[in-house]
Amino acid sequence: MKKLIPFLNLFTIFFIMSCEESFNDFGSSMPVSYDQTAQGDRYNEVQENPFILVKDQPVSTFSIDADGASYSNVRRFLMQDNMIPPSGAIRTEEMINYFEFDYEFTAEGHPVSLNGEVSECPWNTDNKLIRIGMKGEPLPAELPPSNFVFLIDVSGSMASEDKLDLLKSGFIMLLDELSPNDRVAIVTYAGSSNLVLESTLAIEKEKIKNAISLLGAGGGTAGAEGIKTAYEIAQNNFIEGGNNRVILGTDGDFNVGVSSQDELVTLIEGKRDIGIFLTVLGVGRGNLNDGMMEQVANNGNGTYEYIDNVSQLLKVFVYDYGKFFTVAKDVKVQVEFNPLVVESYRLIGYENRLLNQEDFEDDTKDAGEIGANQNITALYEIKTLSNPEFRIVPTFTIDFRYKKPDEDVSVPLELEIFDEGNSFQEASDYMKFTSGVASFAMLLRNSQYKGNATFNDVNTWVNSTNLTDQHNFKEEFTLLVDKAKSLK
Repeated sequence: MKKLIPFLNLFTIFFIMSCEESFNDFGSSMPVSYDQTAQGDRYNEVQENPFILVKDQPVSTFSIDADGASYSNVRRFLMQDNMIPPSGAIRTEEMINYFEFDYEFTAEGHPVSLNGEVSECPWNTDNKLIRIGMKGEPLPAELPPSNFVFLIDVSGSMASEDKLDLLKSGFIMLLDELSPNDRVAIVTYAGSSNLVLESTLAIEKEKIKNAISLLGAGGGTAGAEGIKTAYEIAQNNFIEGGNNRVILGTDGDFNVGVSSQDELVTLIEGKRDIGIFLTVLGVGRGNLNDGMMEQVANNGNGTYEYIDNVSQLLKVFVYDYGKFFTVAKDVKVQVEFNPLVVESYRLIGYENRLLNQEDFEDDTKDAGEIGANQNITALYEIKTLSNPEFRIVPTFTIDFRYKKPDEDVSVPLELEIFDEGNSFQEASDYMKFTSGVASFAMLLRNSQYKGNATFNDVNTWVNSTNLTDQHNFKEEFTLLVDKAKSLK
């Protein structure tokens, strides 16, 4: 099995330390000399999903979302900017899916394993909560060869330690994860795109690292040209049966050529059917185009992460290395509620991932990806009928569809979840923790659905769990809750 926490060589350690000196201890926060207002950041509006009457619409369909950007961006607002984040920055599903749980992988013949449960809803005990869990298969002992293209924004807006310098240290970390026969090319863009390094075997790590370390920032931001060049290079070096991926690092401030969100989404949609996957890494403050980057990732067979500090670099490039290997694409979920048992339901989060019912079996309809060993969680809050006509334990049948990374025909899966009448105290630690994160997101946005929950309740629920926390991310979460409470 490939080691996921490598020994960093002296070059890498020196480079990371040179960046880390500019960070404070907690969360490696940025120095106060940086703009603390984050004015100019751009977020798409997020309108929370309402309760839907089952008699009107018994079927709920959505695409999974494997992004984690919202959580680290919210952390930045709380711990670096000392402010409650704007509502557009809070995407509940990304807050939940930031965390890696030790969901057991139990599937046979499928790259995705399913689990779930029903319990009392902690913020409104008159209602119930459904948790749906998905787990991507672990990395194989022998990894498929990778063809990476690093697409790096070197425009003038990237000239700060929390942007280009941070990305450079992250890409150097990633190099220490690669196998000798993996390939790396480097494309940069400012006023135009530039091939800095042709596709090179990873065994030549020092050559690749030197090319990264010499990058500097200046000029406009022709992001679309960079995307076109990166995909062209990836396609020219395409590895059949391998892992082909473009990794884009930027603040999203595209201002030369194609630059509107709709135009960029259209551009990236034209690239997603050629077998090349996408990782989008956002950095910085003040002109962060979060909305554009999230949509580009959503529509380009990709995922979106936000890098706010050095510890986040380790999470994205080292601890979660398996996410760079897609095991299932176009993953869709469909739940049908029994109108004789359930009065109404509300999908928590996934607002911009909703699908029409007919999209579920339409294999031309794009949906989200799941990486190796990655977990995805979705929550529904439901209102059951006080006197259901069927006086039996209700069963929720959940249908899934996914495609293998190199195939175009989807494969169905099914999961039955039985309501055993569990109180919230009887629920699993997975339910307690994910409920706590969801409640935290609702409290931050002062949601009309937050019920009677408080920040203290969130920490009580989370601290009652005994989940694996090797890198202290769950412990850090309780500190964020305390900080939000003080700011509120």
